[in-house]
Parts: sequence; structure tokens; C-alpha cells
Amino acid sequence: MSEKHTLYKLIILYMLHKVDFPLTTSQISEFVLDQGYTTYFKLQEALAEMVRDELLIIESTHNRTLYHLTAEGEEIITLFEEQFSPEIKQDIDGYLKEKHYDLKEESGAKSTYRRNANDEYIVRCQIMENGVNLIDIKIMVPTETEAKAISINWIQKNQQLYTLLLAKLL
Repeated sequence: MSEKHTLYKLIILYMLHKVDFPLTTSQISEFVLDQGYTTYFKLQEALAEMVRDELLIIESTHNRTLYHLTAEGEEIITLFEEQFSPEIKQDIDGYLKEKHYDLKEESGAKSTYRRNANDEYIVRCQIMENGVNLIDIKIMVPTETEAKAISINWIQKNQQLYTLLLAKLL
């Protein structure tokens, strides 16, 4: 494995080590690609290898993938954190500090759907914070198109909907 490929993996591990929530593929990609560390395809290859090697676990929904650091991944970054430059760590820390609220909000909202025995779709919409469900709603709809729309809209508008729901209930 090349030194650069190892660097990409350490960057990903360090990012996940520094936050207390999972990161999406797009959140990791935004940093790595905007900084010009590698290409999209090499980043995807590194992520897949890290999942295969059990450094990361994935949580997939219909519209995105969340990456969680495993105990093995935590051990690796602790042992090899000094392998990359303080400048790179500073770039990562700055990115995470600047985007912390947006990153956490985006990764805390989850939405999945499945077809039931009656050929209807159950959409599950959640907001998680620090491993605790703030809200967990299941909605039944007749078509997959509606289920997809609800799932996408929940990810995009969950804070507005949560606030509206609380206002109406309180």
C-alpha cells in the first residue's frame, strides 16, 4: 500500500476520531476532495478497504451512507496519529470546528423505508443525538415514490418539522 493511500485512511480515521457522531460519505468527501488530497475514486477505494478491514462500519439508508469508527479503527488512529503532519491535522480540526453543527445535524437525521406485507411502505424518520432518539416517527404511505419523497424531505427539513411538531404539541 502506498504512503499516500495510508495517509487518506489516516485522515478519515482522524476525522471520525475527532467527532462524537458518524460522518456521511459526502461529509468526508467534501473535506478530502476540497483539500485536494486525492480523487473521488481513490477515496471510495480507501473507505471500502477500511470497512473490509473492520476499521469502520457503515450504516446505510436509502439515500446515504454513514461511517462509524470501530474500536480497531480507534486503536489504529491512536497508534499512528503522529504519521501525518500537524498541518493536515490542523486543516481537519479547522474544518470540523467550522462545520461541527452542520455535520452533526446532518448525520443525526435518519430516514429509511420498507415495503410491508400489504404492499404499502412504512417510512421511519428519526433524529438521533448522542445515541438517543429525540424523535422516531413511522408513516405509512401507498407508494414507493411517496416513501422516497418523505425520506428525502425528512433529511432536508427535519429541524423545521421537529420544531413545528414541538410547537404544536406544547
